[in-house]
Amino acid sequence: MRRVGKVLTGVDRVELAYARALLADAVPVFGLIRARLGYILLDQNGITDLLPSLSGPAGLPEVQRSTAWRAARRAAVGRVPPFLLRRMLRTQVPRGFAYVNVGHANLTTRVLGAVKVVDANCAVMIHDVIPLDFPDYQREGSVPAFADMVARVEAHTDLIIYNSEHTREQAEARFATPPKAIVAHLGTEVAVPDLDALPAGLPPDAPYFVCIGTIEPRKNHAFLLDIWDQMGPDAPPLVFAGTRGWRNEDVFERLDRLGNDTPIHEVPGLEDGALAALVQRSSGVLFPSHAEGFGLPATEAAALGVPLLVNDLAVFREILGDIPIYASVSDRYLWISKIKELAEADPATSRPPQFQPPTWDAHFKIVLRLT
Repeated sequence: MRRVGKVLTGVDRVELAYARALLADAVPVFGLIRARLGYILLDQNGITDLLPSLSGPAGLPEVQRSTAWRAARRAAVGRVPPFLLRRMLRTQVPRGFAYVNVGHANLTTRVLGAVKVVDANCAVMIHDVIPLDFPDYQREGSVPAFADMVARVEAHTDLIIYNSEHTREQAEARFATPPKAIVAHLGTEVAVPDLDALPAGLPPDAPYFVCIGTIEPRKNHAFLLDIWDQMGPDAPPLVFAGTRGWRNEDVFERLDRLGNDTPIHEVPGLEDGALAALVQRSSGVLFPSHAEGFGLPATEAAALGVPLLVNDLAVFREILGDIPIYASVSDRYLWISKIKELAEADPATSRPPQFQPPTWDAHFKIVLRLT
């Protein structure tokens, strides 16, 4: 609900996929919302009515958020102040329920404690523990809060769902007593490319490259800016498709200094169809990230049959196998040579082998059997 009216992130996509799958399941489903004055409980009909509002931008964000909150309050089968959450779960939800949280949000002592007190099975997805592994890349003050959240998950959950073996290894290295866990790769849904949804000037006329993701330190946009500076005036067009994030003032300043004749374009807020069209026509998608939990944009790009040039991360090898071109970000020369090769290649012969992405069907066959 906090993300209503915004372009969906990877975590948002996972939450939406779970909502749709659980609504389609024969078992009754309820939705718990943290509101300003307490908690709202929705039944299956309420979630169904709210779902369109959760599916990405559909008009003015403020209007969409206001409409969604009104719809949630109107459809509520329960509304309580925080201290009555436990009573609402006990009286409004059938006994023996499973609480599933896949959003890294509302994993508070109050919520997790209430679920445990009513003797429900609690399953939580951990997408990554990157804030603990790379604290220097995070928002000010976010690391202690994230560490506390992970500690609560260890203490209160019956099952942790991991999106990759890599995430599981990184997380369990921090647990004194790791809870029961499963690994289920995230499903990949490829948007239908919509060329007409792209803003004027895109896609570029010449062979070009795309870097997808929030412009924040972990995504390593500075590395690509350095490479493009080194390639000079002959550098191909490069599109940064993502909004500006945090703790990246040097990169923001470099982007602000770019002139009108630069080959680098910054395009925030593209909707799914527009981004798919931009990616599909590119010479390659670049992922110089320092770390990833799963890398959903990379699997989506691979599913479109586009060449990928990625940092040599274990999670990319786990999910994508031999599909990408791997190059360590410590080897700038290799990146430049591969970018030039892709820019000059015939698209008919440079496309990687067909990639069969993970499916949500397979994901839920693993997860719902155990929750």
